[in-house]
Amino acid sequence: MSNSKKFYGKVPVGTKGQIVIPLEARKVMDIKPGDNVIVISGPAHQDKVISIVPEKEFNEFLKFFEEHLADLKKVAIKPKL
Repeated sequence: MSNSKKFYGKVPVGTKGQIVIPLEARKVMDIKPGDNVIVISGPAHQDKVISIVPEKEFNEFLKFFEEHLADLKKVAIKPKL
């Protein structure tokens, strides 16, 4: 998968709230019929943005995060009280 950001087009929202992910985006993200995607809001600074992440990519991120949680906690910036 390419690291560069890309605009894949504009799609309509159907009467049931469904969208069709453009073919080029599905190819780049390796999304096939029957695959699941994770739908989240964000990034954090954007309240009205939806991100669609292939489930397998999301699971890899979670696995990495879980494996490194102790290290991440050590370097996390602690909020001032």
